[in-house]
Amino acid sequence: KVLSSLSLQASEGVTFIGPDTHAIQAMGDKIESKLLAKNAKVNTIPGFDGVVKDADEAVRIAREIGYPVMIKASAGGGGKGMRIAWDDEETREGFRFSSQEAASSFGDDRLLIEKFIDNPRHIEIQVLADNHGNALWLNERECSIQRRNQKVVEEAPSTFLDPETRRAMGEQAVALAKAVKYSSAGTVEFLVDSSKNFYFLEMNTRLQVEHPVTECITGLDLVQEMIRVAKGYPLRHKQADIPINGWAVECRVYAEDPYKSFGLPSIGRLSQYQEPVHVPSVRVDSGIQQGSDISIYYDPMISKLITYGSNRAEALRRMEEALDNYVIRGVAHNISLLREVITHPRFVQGDISTKFLPEVYPDGFKGHKLTDLERRELLAVATSLYVAEQLRSQRFLGTPRIPIAKSKRSSWELCVRLGDGIYPVAVSKDGTSFSV
Repeated sequence: KVLSSLSLQASEGVTFIGPDTHAIQAMGDKIESKLLAKNAKVNTIPGFDGVVKDADEAVRIAREIGYPVMIKASAGGGGKGMRIAWDDEETREGFRFSSQEAASSFGDDRLLIEKFIDNPRHIEIQVLADNHGNALWLNERECSIQRRNQKVVEEAPSTFLDPETRRAMGEQAVALAKAVKYSSAGTVEFLVDSSKNFYFLEMNTRLQVEHPVTECITGLDLVQEMIRVAKGYPLRHKQADIPINGWAVECRVYAEDPYKSFGLPSIGRLSQYQEPVHVPSVRVDSGIQQGSDISIYYDPMISKLITYGSNRAEALRRMEEALDNYVIRGVAHNISLLREVITHPRFVQGDISTKFLPEVYPDGFKGHKLTDLERRELLAVATSLYVAEQLRSQRFLGTPRIPIAKSKRSSWELCVRLGDGIYPVAVSKDGTSFSV
């Protein structure tokens, strides 16, 4: 339907801001795109390039490739229609479930099988091309923090790539774009193993959700560049003009319950909504406001939260502050998970892969675990505020409410519920100070 609509627009003299129907169709089909990538000398994952007919053929192909294998929908996207198989039984089961999901989600049950790269990083290259044969690669984005094959946290550049690998990935991405006569902005996605071998995954023929981090480190406005290309102008920049200036991080803020499978959708009305735009070097892209309804009919993403810094540490510090200042009421949201991820020692060190979440939280995300010091500090603050409020409520305009009933109480024994525990706390007051 989309391709037919684009063809109709073209016949009516309307210019589509984006690639032409040929590029969308070629890169939208995983089988065809993989064949095109091979012909363009792009590294591809070992696998079967044709359409898998049935479960028996799937098993035969999987054995030839070698387990583990990935069974995926040819017309798929967003992690749908994908299964990992480690043996014959899982291959048969995966073929059945993936074909059913592919048919219901995309109206196309064709499947392909390829080698599954264990413990990979998901790194993508932003490309920009015009109608005059010019194409650029705009550095990479690290998108390895995922749940159910869907991205949650992205950053640019990657902590993992060296200049040589970055250049090789960029040049192959541009070669693929030129092979399909691509114009406008697009993204070539790769899987990268621990030895920095990289393999073509797919090409997204559109502007990606995570494009702001590329804009931050390059200074290019990708939407403006797409409009200029659609108008027929050649690219204004050369490859040598594309910098890596600073560091940018993006968190996808979802209306999801992060305690259920790292994020199951939540619905409801945003009774309170305040974006942390007052924090320096913060950008928020959203399409909702206070009072908006989050329904079951659309993707549960609330916004994209982007922070920028002169280096990665600064960008992460600003992201932590921005998450702490985000106010969302009325629906469950994943800010607690996002904050835990960007402050986790493994993430801070850059030790990540697409398996980060299940490895770090093998029993699921349970929220922040307080240290003994944090617990004591929280109890002390809570009890001090409680006692101060009790004393304040006994006074009116600075004088006791009942002058003959002046309270000289200076100590309290309280019980405070924190999480699943109840803690006895003793508080004493000396002048304007409290001791807990």
